[in-house]
Amino acid sequence: MWFEVGPSNELYPNLTNAEAANTGALASLNSNGFTLSNGGDLVRYNSNTNAYVAWQWKAGGTGITNTSGSLTSTTSANPTAGFSVVTFTTQASGVATVGHGLNFAPSFIITKTRGVTAGWVTYHASAGNTGYLYLNTTSAFNTDSTIWNNTSPSSTVFTLGSGYAGSYSYVAYCWAPIAGYSAFGSYTGNGSTDGPFIYLGFRPRWIMVKRTDSTGNWQMLDTSRLGYNSSNYSLFANLTNAEQYNVVTDILSNGLKIRDTATDVNASGGTYIYAAFAENPFALARAR
Repeated sequence: MWFEVGPSNELYPNLTNAEAANTGALASLNSNGFTLSNGGDLVRYNSNTNAYVAWQWKAGGTGITNTSGSLTSTTSANPTAGFSVVTFTTQASGVATVGHGLNFAPSFIITKTRGVTAGWVTYHASAGNTGYLYLNTTSAFNTDSTIWNNTSPSSTVFTLGSGYAGSYSYVAYCWAPIAGYSAFGSYTGNGSTDGPFIYLGFRPRWIMVKRTDSTGNWQMLDTSRLGYNSSNYSLFANLTNAEQYNVVTDILSNGLKIRDTATDVNASGGTYIYAAFAENPFALARAR
C-alpha cells in the first residue's frame, strides 16, 4: 500500500521513510482514475499476472492556498465527499492551527512528514484528542497532549501541539463523516463469534478497524476482492503481507457484523475504532 503525493512522489504507511520518487509507479493521475507506468518497480505496481487492489478518494484537484489557520496550508478539498489533502510546514515552536478546507470537522486525520523519517501520526474522533495512534505500527492509543493540544478539529482547522514543532514539511489526509457515504466510530468487543454489530447506515465498500486499548494491526476489508460475508480477506496498513483469510465478518446492507474472536477485531472488552465508506452512497451531501 502506498499514498501518492502528486503523480511523482510516494509514501508508505507501514514505513517511517521520507517521501521518495515513485520509481515509475504512475504515468498520470486522471479525473476518472490513474494510469500505470510500464517502467520502474513493476513487481509492486504492474507485474504480469499479479493481483492488485486500489482504493481512491477524490479530493479537489489542484491545491489552493488556505489561510484559515495560523499556518498557511495548501488544500485540495472535496467538502461534498468529506475528504481533503493538506500540505503545510509546521510551526517553529509552540502550538499552531492548520486549515483543512472541508467546512465540517474531520473525524479522521492521518499526518506524515515528507522530508524526514517519522511515524504516521493519526487522529480519530472516537479515540479522542488527548493522544494519537501510529498508522505504521500495532501500538495502542498513546496519550500525549503535545500532539493535538487536547483540541478537537473544528469546521475550518485542526490543531497541532508543540510535538509537531520544528518547521517540517507535512501532508495530512482528512476525512469528515458524510451521512450515507462515510462513518467513523468505535465499538467494544465481546470475544464471541456472535460479535458486535456496527451500524453504519449503508452497505460498506471499504472498512478499516484498529484496536486502541492494546496492540493490533490496522485491518482493511473491502468488497472488491474475492471473499466476503464470512470469508473476508484482510490487508494491513501497517504491514507488507499479502492478503490473508483471517477475519470472519458479515458485510450487511446497513453495517458490519463481527463473527470472529481475533483480538485485532473482537477481544472481550477491547475498544476499537473504524472508518467505513459506502458501496452505493445514498447521498454526497449532509442532511439538513
